[in-house]
Amino acid sequence: MIWNKEMECASREEMRKLQSKRLVELVRYVYERVPFYRQKMENAGVRPEDIKGVDDIAKLPFTTKDDLRDNYPFGLFAVPQRDIVRIHASSGTTGKATVVGYTQNDLDVWAECVARCMTMANVGKDDIIQIAYGYGLFTGGLGAHSGAEKVGATVVPMSTGNSKKLTTMMVDFGATAIACTPSYLLHISEVLREEKLLDKIKLKSAVCGAEPWTEKMRGEIENRLGVKAYDIYGLSEVMGPGVACDCEFHAGLHVCEDHFYPEIIDAKTLTPVADGETGELVFTTLTKEGIPLIRYRTKDLTSITREKCECGRTSARISRFKGRSDDMLIIRGVNVFPSQVESALVDVEEVTPHYLMIVDRVNNLDTLEIQVEIDEKYYTDEIRGIEKITKKIAHVIQQALGISAKITLVSPFALKRSEGKAVHVIDNRKYD
Repeated sequence: MIWNKEMECASREEMRKLQSKRLVELVRYVYERVPFYRQKMENAGVRPEDIKGVDDIAKLPFTTKDDLRDNYPFGLFAVPQRDIVRIHASSGTTGKATVVGYTQNDLDVWAECVARCMTMANVGKDDIIQIAYGYGLFTGGLGAHSGAEKVGATVVPMSTGNSKKLTTMMVDFGATAIACTPSYLLHISEVLREEKLLDKIKLKSAVCGAEPWTEKMRGEIENRLGVKAYDIYGLSEVMGPGVACDCEFHAGLHVCEDHFYPEIIDAKTLTPVADGETGELVFTTLTKEGIPLIRYRTKDLTSITREKCECGRTSARISRFKGRSDDMLIIRGVNVFPSQVESALVDVEEVTPHYLMIVDRVNNLDTLEIQVEIDEKYYTDEIRGIEKITKKIAHVIQQALGISAKITLVSPFALKRSEGKAVHVIDNRKYD
């Protein structure tokens, strides 16, 4: 098991001193090695000697995903190609892909951080873990894989794409842990039920991430599979999975803040918000060599606390994400996050957590339709009590979102399952 007590249980004063030392070194490093940052700092009137520690971090400019795309592919790399041992990239669904490179030291740090997360999720030498994140350019598969190996677990690199093979091997191999997206794990639970294998599995831990999910969805996963589900967080630009993870007390995700300095800012004013207040999460990579980032705006909305956790760790904790500032939908003037719909639907026993939001614009007015999958036990060729169920869902959605929506009930398994990140929104509105 990997529990770096020196770092994870350091006093706030010790951690801040280490972060300050590493920030000073980082600023000098990128100023000398990355022309983009040197120019950006000079434009902001900042020189390396102006940064004495983390108290000065607000003097530094922000970095955005657009900056990575504008410098595609290797413009933000701080080392020559011969020192880069691995490259990952985003899917590039909007604009160019964001490309990141890792030195061997970067990979070692990454494995250490993921190993800490695996330890929080009670995964160790005696476990067999199926890695069901995608392998390849996506960071999830290889990132989780390396961390699981570092704690000594037996790793089954399942990836995605064949759920029935996964469930068969889960039973045959006696897998005790799995790492995948929460929506895919719900799909796996359905396959296990269909194959009548639920009473044959030995799962005890699930390490879920790569998409927003709620406490209620955690409860659904735990009830269906009899596991403890843990929330792991990361993003490829900063490192990949392992930037943060929650422990057994589920009181926020512990940040590996000796490597990643977190800030929470107001997304509009770009100024810091107080601990406990919701804002946009910003990270500075304190030890990354290949593509270090200063004040990277993640677009993820959360809050932070630096109080000691019941588990004994003193590392800063970020709350479960409330959505992303760029995933936010504005419908009839109201801010709407898909996670609000998911949270509302989990309370409705007649339906599953699977849904699809369809946003359109008719006669200059926004419309919202939510397709919701009926639970099997309430389904016949003609859904029993369809009007009553529809009204019930419409009410909880109205309460959750503050706006009305057209509710369409669909048959079990009618909505497409995702083996990666679930697609919950189709926005058909056209903008001039």
